Amino acid sequence: MSPITWASLLGAIAFEVMGTTLLQASQQFTRPWPTAGLAICYGLAFYLLTIALKQMPVGLAYAIWSGLGVVAISIIGLVLFKQKLDGPAVLGLALIVGGVVVINLFSKSVSH
Repeated sequence: MSPITWASLLGAIAFEVMGTTLLQASQQFTRPWPTAGLAICYGLAFYLLTIALKQMPVGLAYAIWSGLGVVAISIIGLVLFKQKLDGPAVLGLALIVGGVVVINLFSKSVSH
């Protein structure tokens, strides 16, 4: 897969994480600027995902998107919103990261 495919997927993940962070900040869509920002971020995330899907299978792209997104937003929740993670949550996040690593290192679905 081309560097553009990977850059598009990583950009999609970054914008989705920013949108989700703004979703929390929008306070159930009652604050206009975070609400507008999240709509823009989600739009950009899905646009970039469509670029990645030109060369990447949708299941694989979504596995990477959701895995890295969950870990990133969990860290942001911990740092910015002071949300706590217990042991099982940390273990689950580690397993998600492990799954993404296994897919990327060993799956024949990913062109290296």
